[in-house]
Amino acid sequence: MIRFLNNRNFIFLLAITLGLLLPQAAQWTKILMMPALALVMALATINVPNDYFLNPRAILKSSLVGIAMSYLILGGAILLLSALLIDDINLWIGFVLIAAVPPAVAVIPFTVMLGGNVSYTLSGTVASYLSALLIMPLMFWLSIGTGFDEPYKLVRIMFLLIVLPLVLSRIVLYFNWQDRIAQVRGPLTNWGFFIVLYSIIGVNRDLIFSQPRMIVPVAGIAFATTFVLGWIIQKTGVLFKADKENIVSLVLQGTLKNQGISGGLAIALFAKETAVPSAIYSIVMILYIIWLDWRKGRGEE
Repeated sequence: MIRFLNNRNFIFLLAITLGLLLPQAAQWTKILMMPALALVMALATINVPNDYFLNPRAILKSSLVGIAMSYLILGGAILLLSALLIDDINLWIGFVLIAAVPPAVAVIPFTVMLGGNVSYTLSGTVASYLSALLIMPLMFWLSIGTGFDEPYKLVRIMFLLIVLPLVLSRIVLYFNWQDRIAQVRGPLTNWGFFIVLYSIIGVNRDLIFSQPRMIVPVAGIAFATTFVLGWIIQKTGVLFKADKENIVSLVLQGTLKNQGISGGLAIALFAKETAVPSAIYSIVMILYIIWLDWRKGRGEE
């Protein structure tokens, strides 16, 4: 039982199952979403060494590639498909939120799990989070316009989920606490994700089941921008003879968005229907990661 409770895939599937079958507690756990995300982000950014910020030339290429994968490739695909397939304004805003947020926090640990280039992913991910401070408000202004009535809330949430975790992780590194928290870092990250995923899915459970027609195009876009787009990126990397480890990094940065941030923003700032794309996308993304892990176990590229 303890092994299951420490297993990432089991925890993710449990969050999906409980969110769909027993969603009642989500009304309370949604209050914990932002603190849980801040904790997960702080734990994830411990991987960022202090000298990362002191040598920008060495990481410029991978940083620009990471930004391009997350925003030009993945963000562009999400906006294009949602513009073609989505009519509901709340669902459209939900997809704009997904396109605007940086990569999933789990991109870095998933890179380790799948045998990718960790430093390559690290540079691109950190650069994407830093650029999100400018890209997110710009995309909101261009895509949503007057639909975003309280920008100060966005600034506050971005500070909580991006700036504060980076500061906290620097404190951990300064006092050399990373070894002390190493044993609990994995469980805290996984169960932090549990709170976020369960809350997003649980809050939107009734919408998911009551309006299946609304779910079909949302799920289709999520599938296309994970499974299909990931396959295209992987084949393109092979075609151009890119390093195998770098291809793994490119696939993850080009398919995984931070559904926790987009779902949290949706719930905090807009109608609850706006969080539906993040809820569905979260389910598809988890299944995609489990599928990638299964393929790696079989030795497939």
